[in-house]
Parts: sequence; structure tokens; C-alpha cells
Amino acid sequence: MSAPFRLSAAGIAAAVQSGQSSAVAQAEAALERIAAYDAVQPQIWISRASPEALLETARAIDARVAAGEHLPLAGVPFAVKDNIDVAGFQTTAACPAFAYAPEASASVVEKLLAAGALCVGKTNLDQFATGLNGTRSPYGAPRNAHNLAYVSGGSSSGSASAVAAGLVAFALGTDTAGSGRVPAAFQHLIGFKPSKGRWSNRGLVPACRSIDCITVFTDNTADARLIDTIVAGFDAADAWSRPLSDLPRGHRTIGVPRRDQRMFFGDGEAEYLYDKALAALADLGTIVEIDYAPLQEAAQLLYGGPWVAERTAALGDLLVSNPDAIDPTVREIVSAGLETKAVDLFNGIYRLAELKRHADQLWDGIDVMAFPTAGTTYRVTEMLAAPIALNSALGFYTNFVNLLDMAALAAPAGARHNGTGFGITLIGPAHTDRALLDIADAYLAAAALPSPPPLDLEGKMQTVKLAVVGAHLKDMPLHWQLTSRDAKFVGAFETAPEYRLYAIANSVPPKPALVHTGEGASIAVEVYELGVAEFGSFTVEVPPPLAIGTVTLSDGTSVKGFVAEPRALDGAEDITHLGGWRAYIAQMA
Repeated sequence: MSAPFRLSAAGIAAAVQSGQSSAVAQAEAALERIAAYDAVQPQIWISRASPEALLETARAIDARVAAGEHLPLAGVPFAVKDNIDVAGFQTTAACPAFAYAPEASASVVEKLLAAGALCVGKTNLDQFATGLNGTRSPYGAPRNAHNLAYVSGGSSSGSASAVAAGLVAFALGTDTAGSGRVPAAFQHLIGFKPSKGRWSNRGLVPACRSIDCITVFTDNTADARLIDTIVAGFDAADAWSRPLSDLPRGHRTIGVPRRDQRMFFGDGEAEYLYDKALAALADLGTIVEIDYAPLQEAAQLLYGGPWVAERTAALGDLLVSNPDAIDPTVREIVSAGLETKAVDLFNGIYRLAELKRHADQLWDGIDVMAFPTAGTTYRVTEMLAAPIALNSALGFYTNFVNLLDMAALAAPAGARHNGTGFGITLIGPAHTDRALLDIADAYLAAAALPSPPPLDLEGKMQTVKLAVVGAHLKDMPLHWQLTSRDAKFVGAFETAPEYRLYAIANSVPPKPALVHTGEGASIAVEVYELGVAEFGSFTVEVPPPLAIGTVTLSDGTSVKGFVAEPRALDGAEDITHLGGWRAYIAQMA
């Protein structure tokens, strides 16, 4: 499979309903895609429907359509996170010792099946939905479909990867601390997190029962709307369900964190993409900086306060009776809840009430918030080396939302050079779910984002972009050091107008020194893309007084590139006015 399957849920249903396609044809196509992708990421799945069972269900859907029944999801393949019950499948929550066979499907699944959707299987997750990265499962770690070296995001890891890889048209996830939003950001998806109680939680294995939400990953907002239309509604059998309500909300005033409170954890590309997203949002309304500190304090209560005990309660006696069945990182997190005292809980409830009052008052001055979904992303190897600290960074902008009873929608906001996604989250008061979808439409139209990067099918997208300015340019004496490493030419660019260029004295072959001065000119460079190993071997061969650092291009993005030590300027000639090394070589000739 060379590209993701991008036909929308609405498009599939329309084709099946009209007779242009059939549920059987859609089931067969989904089985073919999934089988092909098993060579890349079989760990997306915990269990799957057999081909025979899926085709039997598809034939029944075709019979219903032939009988004149209107099915808004006729023949649409979807997947379900394996902490949500689906009759006929075990529910494991990614813990084999916890597994059980549900007697009935979760309420939301029942509604989707009744609408004609085809459940192809149950997806992997961070065990007991505890994590935002996707590496905490005995069934393996799903990876980012656009760069297999990077985390998928979690805890709804398999669901997001299944949609990003084009295996299904949509997938159900869950969200307690951001699990329905972070994976969407990393994999260029829409992550719709409804208000608490809008979708029934009946049939969901709880993480934090009082704030859990079932969510959906889609390729577009139209499909998220469609799913919400089908599954939203009051469920008397769910103690946390609330009557359906849709409050209007505009986008005249958009609240964002103060610049000094924004955290990108050293990820310059994420910061740049967030600024670009804000520029697009500025076409819709007025950007207003707000104090993020009270919201961040609320976020800290989720794992740093007594709410961690709610996760402990959700595990029942498993933590005590069979602790080794639990992922070590998950066990370390939830074990802290055993020490939580009732006094701590009530003090936490009181403080959260104060913070919620503050948050509610924010809506008097703003219509919607637009936050980064996550400030950065990480490679799987990095996450495994520091699983708690790096996971906490991923939740910096997400953990407060459910605690403060807000609706949220994660939307794409661009791609890093390595293919991973960056996203923003639109946040509104409870019951503004449909309004957030409308605002997302307006934002995406203004942002005019390119299509998502191609899938990484062979783990080859762990690459580095390198700017060269002198002897490594095409047709220059050292260009062979790039071609011998199969470097791919990305394009000709200019630096930001903050550099000066010098010809180093007595250098053989002649070499320039690019120096960041804050004031200077835009210097012509060529950018090449190398594998990480090839980049490392190239860097080893760079002789002093040159070095490899970070170069800012004229469009604001940053790449690796040649920089110089101060000694490189001894006797050097300032050639900044020429605008690039080629002009200098031509002048010498």
C-alpha cells in the first residue's frame, strides 16, 4: 500500500447506500489493506474479526440496504480501542490477566453497528488507558504511521495509527488526560473529544470514571460530525450521562497561552508551526493571550494530585492480587493512589472547584481557546528510556480539559520535517461540541494545510535535513560526501536575514564560514536529507574550524547546517554582500 485510504466514512456509506459499492466490497478492501499493513505494524491490533465473520456481517448490511433501510454508516469499516466493549471480542484494556468477554457491546458501539458500520477489530492501547505515548502495552508499541521511529501517541495508540494508515475510515478512542487528542496531533488526524456525558460511557473500562470520554479519530471534520450525530445522546443506564445540549459559540476572540508560558521542550519546529496556526486563526478573530497558570495547576491535579487514586480504583483488586500483570510504568503510576487519603481528595476537590470557577470566568472574555495539542513528540527509544518524564511533557496542554468540564477538538496544524504531525486543540465550554467543529472548519480553510506526508512503510523516515553553504553544494569539490551517502536534494533556500558569510583564509579546498550575527543578510544554501546514521558519519568528517549546528531558514524553519568557530574568522574575507558561495566562486574565476 503506497498511500493512506482517504475515502471518508460519509463517502463510503453513500456509495454503499446508492449501490455504487457494497458492504461486502468495503469489507474485502479493508481486509486487503489490513493484511498488507500487517507487515509494517501488526501491533496496532489486539484482536480482529475473522474474514468470514466480517463478510457475513457485510452481507447482512447489504441485505438491509436492499430492503430499503437507510444506514448512515452502511459498510463503513471502523476499529474500537480495546477498553471499549464489543460483543464477540474480548476486552483486555491491554492486560491479558484482566481480559473478559462482554455480554453486550458498549452503547456507542451498538449505535454504530445499528447504523451499518463494520467493526474490523479491537486496537492496542497504553495499558488501562494510562499514558499519552503508546508504548505501555504487552502487545507491542504502535508507532506513528508517518515515521515508524516515533511514538504513535496514546493511550489510543492503535486507533489513531489504524486511521492514519488508512486501514479504517474512523476509530473509537478514549480521553481522560488527552488520549483522544495527542495521537491525533502526531498522526495528522481530527481527534473529537466530546463534552463529558455527551456520549455514553456504558461498556467502557474506566480510567478515571468521573472524567472519561469516548472519542473518535477521523480524517475530516465531516466524519466527526456524522459519528457524533449517530452516537450522542442521553443514556439513563450511564450514571455520568447528561442530557444532550448544543450551545452556540463563535470565534471572534481566541484565547492562547501567553508566549512566556508556552512550552515546546526544545522543539523549534513545533513552535514555528504553532505560530503559523495562530496566523491562520487571526484571520478568523482576535488573538488574546491568557494566563495559563491556573489551567496548568488544574492539569497537575490529574497525576500529581488525588485523581490518580481514581485510576487505582478502576483496577479493582488486580493491583494487589496480581501486580506483575500490570505494565511496570503503569503500576508505578497507579500504585501512588494506594497512599491517597480522603483528606487529600477533599482538599483536591475544593481546589479544583476554585480553579474551575476561574476557568468558567475566562469564557466571559474569550469565545474559544486554541492551544498546542502537544509541545513536542519523541522517538520510541527516547520514550522507553524516560517513560514518565517524557509522557508528562506530552500532557502539558491536555490534562486540564476534562477536569474543568470542557469540550475539545484536535486538528492538524502542519508536519515536522520528519513527517510527524503537529496539531492544535480548539477548546470550548461544555456542550460547545458542534460549534468547535464549525470553528475547526473555518480554521482548516484558513490554514490551507498540504496533504499529510506519505506513510513510512519501511522505517526509513528517521532522517535529518542538512543545509550546506559552500564546498558541499552541487558541483562543488566536496559534494561527493553527500552523494556517497545517498543524500536527497530537498531544494535551494535562503537563510533568515541574520547571517554573515566569510571566505576562510588559506582553506583547501576553499570553504566559507556562515556566522549568525542577528543582523546580516539572507545567504543562499542547499538543503539535503540524510538518514540519521549517514548524517552521523558525515558530521564526524567535518573539520575544524567548521561545525554542524542549527540554521534558521527564511521561512522560519530550522535545519541542521554548517556553522563556524570564532577562529574561522581570523583573516577571513566578509563576502556577505554576494549573497552566497557560488557568487564568490564565480567572482574568483
